[in-house]
Amino acid sequence: MKIRSRLSEDQMKIVASLEDQMKITTLLMLVMMLHTANGSAATGTANFQHLNVREALAGTKIHPMSDLESYQEFSKSNTTAEECKLKLNLLHRDHITSNLSHHHHHRLNERIKRDINRVTSISRRLHITKKITKNDEGFVEEEFGSQVVSGMELGSGEYLVRIGVGSPVRNQYMVIDSGSDLMWVQCQPCTSCYQQSDPVFDPSDSATFTGVSCESTVCNRLDDQNSGCGHSGRCRYEVSYGDGSFTTGTLALETLTFGPTTVRNVAIGCGHRNQGMFVAAAGLLGLGGGPMSFIGQLGSQIDQAFGYCLVSRGGTGSYGSLVFGRGSVSSSSATWVPLVQNPQSLTFYYVSLVGLGVGGIRLPIPEHLFELTELGDGGVIIDTGTAVTRLPTQAYEIFRNYFVSGTVGLPRVPGAQIFDTCYDLSGFEMVRVPTVSFHFYGGSILTLPARNFLIPTDEMGTFCFAFAPSNLGVSIIGNIQQEGIQISIDGEKGLLGFGPNTC
Repeated sequence: MKIRSRLSEDQMKIVASLEDQMKITTLLMLVMMLHTANGSAATGTANFQHLNVREALAGTKIHPMSDLESYQEFSKSNTTAEECKLKLNLLHRDHITSNLSHHHHHRLNERIKRDINRVTSISRRLHITKKITKNDEGFVEEEFGSQVVSGMELGSGEYLVRIGVGSPVRNQYMVIDSGSDLMWVQCQPCTSCYQQSDPVFDPSDSATFTGVSCESTVCNRLDDQNSGCGHSGRCRYEVSYGDGSFTTGTLALETLTFGPTTVRNVAIGCGHRNQGMFVAAAGLLGLGGGPMSFIGQLGSQIDQAFGYCLVSRGGTGSYGSLVFGRGSVSSSSATWVPLVQNPQSLTFYYVSLVGLGVGGIRLPIPEHLFELTELGDGGVIIDTGTAVTRLPTQAYEIFRNYFVSGTVGLPRVPGAQIFDTCYDLSGFEMVRVPTVSFHFYGGSILTLPARNFLIPTDEMGTFCFAFAPSNLGVSIIGNIQQEGIQISIDGEKGLLGFGPNTC
């Protein structure tokens, strides 16, 4: 009888909980409906926007480039010493791979697998305290930039930049990564190298390549876990990534070329043994906040300032930009928010996110869910290598429920990959959806374009809400949400800027 009594009490609690959830859901729907009516009367569609379904589906198809060399010559012919931003026509990463035959659904599946590995890897790295020393090397002061090529459709979610390595210059595609510090490139002789689109760099052909000894201050700046000393007395490095990729080799000083701008004595890794998902790229350009990143090495020479714009997922118009120097990134029309420093990890860029909004309403999400603790836990990172934005489960569920209540007229379908909120939009050319926004400390608000939060997962018309819950502690703003928005980072001032949507 006691057992029956306890079961009855538990059942009553469950029923009461379900009733409360139904009341909350009903209330949310009423609030969204009322807000829609008020918005329509006062501000038109200020709290809602339209998603062009046909255009988004067209973007899932990759069109091959017939002549890569003509593209490279076109880029060069349009670059002058005065054009420091180098805003040029660029290629989507898929255009320089053999991945054109894969359907969008397959590419997305592969990309999500790599994305899960990356997010897990970031979480693990944040629990390791790194020894960081201050960089005091001087480099050429210049404001310059280069070309960013989107690699989203490949599956890895990374973007490529075209730069020159060595003297004479050898042009190479390199992955840009705001969540990594060390720069490296595949080098001859190559014990184990993956296939890349350009010939593997041979340091013996470069007049400016200089090896680094184990006793040098440059070698000492390497993370203890990533450094060592070879038999020849040369500084060695080793870096592994969340997707199983890795690179090992020797550290060196080399000249890098960005269009008309030359940067000398840059510490880079010369990888003789490499493996991974860097398809087509020769290596990686680390843009993190640590002293060994490209940003850290140039330091005050560029005011620790750089900016990028990631465009877009497929189609023929996939191009963007990467610029360096405060003069290139400053914009009076940008929305600037404070960066938050994590002493436990100088690599990642933390932003002061305090809340989320749907349909013009700031949601009742506790701010502490996004806070960075004194121990370096939690917080919100903005990352070029992560694709899908991750949010604490509690915050995500409130966020998703509000969004669902604002899309009651759209047909729902089962979830796909890591997405639990999906729609069948195959019968629509255009749909109206509530706005989605990020709220930052100080009152700044970033409202995302519809294409940055409702994305196609196949070619047939399935679209999903492009966010995911996470219990890993840290929140991450991924590159899907960043696309088409100029991102500017001013490390010296401790600010991050969004917009305008000009790329």
